[in-house]
Amino acid sequence: MTTRQLPALHEGHAPVMLHGAFDEALEAYQGWAPGTDEPQVGFEGRMIPISSVFGRMRTCTDILPWRIEGDVSALLGCPAIGNGEGPSTYADAARLLRALCVERLRNAMQ
Repeated sequence: MTTRQLPALHEGHAPVMLHGAFDEALEAYQGWAPGTDEPQVGFEGRMIPISSVFGRMRTCTDILPWRIEGDVSALLGCPAIGNGEGPSTYADAARLLRALCVERLRNAMQ
């Protein structure tokens, strides 16, 4: 599993380089043309599928920057992505984006 090539979270917090990979993965998802292979992003000299980046961040409790939250909300067509009990986290966005990746990959196999 490619997720093992990414650093682990520490008590729910991701290293800043993983935040950067998340941002790049979001940009790659936004540019992912239907019918093409899953985009990958560079991380420490390796190419990592974007779904793996989102997968690693599924439990990240770091607060999501407003710009990224706005991009994810626009992508999903919804005003908010969190649970409404505080600021949105990387985990909120990562779970939604990973699900979108899995759905797109599943549909491509059919």
